[in-house]
Amino acid sequence: MRILLLSDNYPPESNAGALRSAAHAQVWAARGHDVTVVTCFPNFPEGKLFAGYRQRPYSKTVINGVTVIRVPTLIFPNAGTFKRIIDFISFMMAATLAGWLVRRPDVVIATSPQFFAAAAGWMVAAVRRRPFVFELRDLWPDSVVAVGALANSRLLGPIRALEHFLYRRATAIVCVTNAFRAHLVEHGIDPAKVSVVRNGADITKFSGGDGSAIRAAHGLEGKTIVSYIGTIGMAHGLGLLLDAAEKLRAKSPDIVFLILGTGAERDQLRDQAAKRGLSNIVFVDRVSHEEVINYWRASDMTLVMLRDSPLFRTVIPSKIFEAMATGTPIVTNVKGEIEELLRPLQTAVFVEPGNADALAETIAGLSANEELRVRISAAGVRHAPLFDRTAQATLMLEELERIVEG
Repeated sequence: MRILLLSDNYPPESNAGALRSAAHAQVWAARGHDVTVVTCFPNFPEGKLFAGYRQRPYSKTVINGVTVIRVPTLIFPNAGTFKRIIDFISFMMAATLAGWLVRRPDVVIATSPQFFAAAAGWMVAAVRRRPFVFELRDLWPDSVVAVGALANSRLLGPIRALEHFLYRRATAIVCVTNAFRAHLVEHGIDPAKVSVVRNGADITKFSGGDGSAIRAAHGLEGKTIVSYIGTIGMAHGLGLLLDAAEKLRAKSPDIVFLILGTGAERDQLRDQAAKRGLSNIVFVDRVSHEEVINYWRASDMTLVMLRDSPLFRTVIPSKIFEAMATGTPIVTNVKGEIEELLRPLQTAVFVEPGNADALAETIAGLSANEELRVRISAAGVRHAPLFDRTAQATLMLEELERIVEG
């Protein structure tokens, strides 16, 4: 089977979409399928080209058995919603052209969150007369509106129209959460064409790693490390982390917050931490995904945070699967489907959203309770194979085969 996947993000970018796309594509290629990915030159989340890359009209390489085609886009540093949409549209145009030029696929997949990539997938599939599979990883543009962007924009109406057009035109829609599927069905999409393939982690890869060098490098030997690992964006509400750190600074001097990642809010968050004298927070710039494993291993617990919004109760942050695979206890203020998933597995401690006092108390309590941390860690490792990337890629492949076979 010839599979064409359009994904705005792909390694060396290390956000959830890039990692999912690469993991799935590599599994499919290893199973003997001809897989081509069309993506941009790596620049997420800072909106700056990664070192060693320069934009060209067309770049084609083979990585782990997958043909990776990179196309040029209009890249802007994190500078507002409008410029980001211009970037998205430029990818749509370039990816569509590339998709028209590659060898005719048996199926075309396009992955969100931004729907302009999905629009490219539909246009390629329509011209090549092939099935179009819409992989829905975020309820966009609702997620943008939820953080205060686009709320009163004239762009919102046309983007919503595009959203519903693509839902209707897709041959099949693959969601990453049950809540996303329910949302589509409630809005009139045929449930027979909507399936769920959750995110996951490479369990074998994350079973390794060593955190001792990380602790030594940052002078954190003997400290309780509370990590936040991932994108630092408007959706995450990390001001609450600063509030909790301030409450614990004097009361629990052995607790240190380690924030690893980049994003639109990183500089502002670091400036606020400096102004408030929060010496118990350590910021670390982006590292390779291979090195991230060592940061998980260095963590005594990790924070999974989102703003309190009805929309965010439909999501499952993919970092929870990496945390489970490394046996890192999870502290989260996210309600909804993530709680329904993790509470029965006993792999997380849940905190009331928006409550800095509760967050600080929970962190201090878990820091003092080694027995509970060990129990949560063991539960995470035990249940992590349920969310193995290879198993999820296999489920997706079975869905593609069903679609192609008609």
